[in-house]
Amino acid sequence: MTQHGCANETVRRSAWQGGAMFEEQAGQQAGRLSGDGFVRCSDGHVRWGVFGAAGVVFVLRESDGPKVMLQKRSQMAHEGGTWSCAGGALDQGEMPMEGALREASEEVGVVPGTPRLLGEYIFKPALDWAYTTVVVEVDERFGSSINFETDAVEWFAPADVEQLALHAGFAAAWPHLRQIVQSAD
Repeated sequence: MTQHGCANETVRRSAWQGGAMFEEQAGQQAGRLSGDGFVRCSDGHVRWGVFGAAGVVFVLRESDGPKVMLQKRSQMAHEGGTWSCAGGALDQGEMPMEGALREASEEVGVVPGTPRLLGEYIFKPALDWAYTTVVVEVDERFGSSINFETDAVEWFAPADVEQLALHAGFAAAWPHLRQIVQSAD
């Protein structure tokens, strides 16, 4: 299921493959350029991720219901001290799922097994920039703070997430992401 966070929201089951802004770059896997950096978008706002950005919410099915992994952002990161999903800038030609899993491995550790895509939410505030949050199911708990961007990693019941101090962007996306988590139950 894909949900779009823009004026004309749409929902679909298949994974977004990068959209028009990435189509020309999709085949360039070798010699990728890093997407780390700020870019002034067509709407006039400056955002992180020259080629867009992506994050991932990991879901684990447990006997008492699903749990989602969140990371507490360090004071060195944007909106430090808040909870969000692992994520960051996409590299040139990188698809959102690929980039989100790469970022997660850099921030919270290697993802065990083969994560299964449950859906995604796309925040697309400008014609030339998007943040895609993928929701994937895993078979076991994992995660720890492995770099300067993350202070803590914890697993939460979806109902408990709203009680946390959330990163503003994640807070706006959470109702859509929660719907994906719960629809797969």
